[in-house]
Amino acid sequence: MLQRILCVVIGYAFGLIQTGFLYGKAKGIDIREHGSGNSGATNTLRTLGTGAGFTVLFGDAIKCILAMVITFLLFGKDAPEYRYLYMIYTAFGTVIGHDYPFYLKFKGGKGIAVTAGLIVSMGPLFLIVHLAVFAAIFLTTHFVSLGSICLYITFFVMTVICGQTGFFDARVGTQIPQALLTEMYVVVFIMTALAIWRHRANVQRLLSHSESKVYLSKKGKEKSGKDRSHELV
Repeated sequence: MLQRILCVVIGYAFGLIQTGFLYGKAKGIDIREHGSGNSGATNTLRTLGTGAGFTVLFGDAIKCILAMVITFLLFGKDAPEYRYLYMIYTAFGTVIGHDYPFYLKFKGGKGIAVTAGLIVSMGPLFLIVHLAVFAAIFLTTHFVSLGSICLYITFFVMTVICGQTGFFDARVGTQIPQALLTEMYVVVFIMTALAIWRHRANVQRLLSHSESKVYLSKKGKEKSGKDRSHELV
């Protein structure tokens, strides 16, 4: 139990590195006072542009990966059957720190870019599947929020499937007890529920057909005729 708590604490500490907030400050603004009001990658992209958005996305993903590297070296290196469990607890802590930074009055991001760091660390299969899911949703609907929610739901479903089919066993070289797998599923479910909760305003706008769209080209933006659209290139 102590190792789990420490994984969350270490993750939370890394989550406090608010990439979007720091990037905004470097540009002379408080990113939380613009757009949707959060300090995540999407709001940074809409407020400061494509380069800023991808810089923040990369930074948020990296902080999760670095936190997991530390907990792996501390706890997971000599306990392979716990490796994925510790990774998930660490990522959970990072998401909490990112979403609710105490020194910013608990006003942070939504945790999707942070979770991207966890997905990358889960292996190439996870990365390919989740990129495909997000791309399919985004390119057909142009809703980043919907793609993000579907990404998390896919992550939960895929974690359960891979756990029950021995995928994680093969990667760590030993059998992971069912109790640990079930614990992983519970934590990922909580993370999924939190992600949906953080997107509750987006869900309401999706249901009322008032959610902003993101287009990949100026032509797409002009076709939409919506001022709230944002072009990436």
